[in-house]
Amino acid sequence: MNAGLQNIFISLGAMQLARKIPFDDPVVLNYVRVGYITSQIIILGTYFYVSYKVKQKNDQTVLKYGTALFFFFENTVSVLMIEFLRVVRLVDQPSPMSPNSGGLVTTTVRDYDLSETSKLLRAVYFGIAMMTFFHFYLKYTQPSFVQALMGLKNLYDAKPVAIHIFGKPADGDLKRPWKVQSMLGVLQRLAGPKRTVRTITEAEKKVGTKKED
Repeated sequence: MNAGLQNIFISLGAMQLARKIPFDDPVVLNYVRVGYITSQIIILGTYFYVSYKVKQKNDQTVLKYGTALFFFFENTVSVLMIEFLRVVRLVDQPSPMSPNSGGLVTTTVRDYDLSETSKLLRAVYFGIAMMTFFHFYLKYTQPSFVQALMGLKNLYDAKPVAIHIFGKPADGDLKRPWKVQSMLGVLQRLAGPKRTVRTITEAEKKVGTKKED
């Protein structure tokens, strides 16, 4: 099952479970707070450790891939969606509205893994900021409980964790560049990087044409 769909079902189940928890009880509320804080410490600590492992391995293997934005530029809605994700730094791809966007990314395995791990860290920071706003300003407690569970689920699904913590080979779904996981696969098709010969060749041709101009 798609990881995005799994997250939907788990979050729905967590919300149903949260309705049965007496958050009005100060003792229960404190347990939820401690659980949320503990989960975020585990998540952040794991991602920092992954970054350490990536730097320790220092894999300088060259990685080339074409960005999907280059091949779906005609879809205005998709371009605007990816542009928003790029601005909030959840997608590190050239802006489709930039004249310098050639659609080709050349990097190393080390830099790619560090970049992906950095995006995961930024997502955690963003989630913590949102939960702090919900909990202390809006007085909503249920989202903290749900986010604690979903954060651990996302940690387990994170590809850098699978490779550098669990020791899984970078094959199949773990082959770089990694696809973007989404609920229905829409963002995966639009924002996901491509490493096929065709996409790399076409991207290189576009970059070469711009250099000649």
